[in-house]
Amino acid sequence: MSNVFLQSSDIEQLEKRVRAHLVNSVGGFKSVVLVGTKNQSGNNNLAIFSSVLHIGAHPPLIALIFRPSPPQRDTLRNLLDSGFYTLNHLNESMYRKAHQTSARYETDESEFDAVGLTPEFKNDFQAPFVTESNVQLGMAFREKIDLTINNTTMIIGEITQLYLPKDCWKEDGFVDIEKANTVTCSGLDSYHTTTRLDRLRYAKPDQEVATLPNWDKNEDNRSPVIL
Repeated sequence: MSNVFLQSSDIEQLEKRVRAHLVNSVGGFKSVVLVGTKNQSGNNNLAIFSSVLHIGAHPPLIALIFRPSPPQRDTLRNLLDSGFYTLNHLNESMYRKAHQTSARYETDESEFDAVGLTPEFKNDFQAPFVTESNVQLGMAFREKIDLTINNTTMIIGEITQLYLPKDCWKEDGFVDIEKANTVTCSGLDSYHTTTRLDRLRYAKPDQEVATLPNWDKNEDNRSPVIL
């Protein structure tokens, strides 16, 4: 297999869109979610994000990266104003509609209506979930960090509500997002289903790498956690 070699000067000279595709895809597969917010006028907003980062489990924190403004980022403004937003996994039935939310709609136009997805409010949460999503997270804003290196913004939120299919939550806490039909993405426009290779036990220096006991890569027959 022949290789391509690029150094920093080569990357810098690429056409803007080509460079964006290169850097966005070369980092590997990424989580992709729909972020649901509501503005102060009561309008629902929905936007697709692939810059999702796990920050920590105690407290349960997840971060998003926002590109520089302008243009005005309605999602960023809404979540800072309200303090609440949702993260909704994509699946095969709605990824095309989710992708369409990246279009630049007017502030007073709901992406839910524009692309044909359904806002859902439940348990007194102040931001809309996406009904068509199988895994839904209700987030409370916790911290805003401005990254001066490229004028982006990191938003860190805490999971305060979580909805997922019962048979996707396993007795050891693992969430089988593949069973939930969650899709992943690469680059700016490529969406993928996944196939699990294995689940490996906790690594220790004096032990061989091994599959978790009783784990079947094709089907997990253990009982889920009872809600």
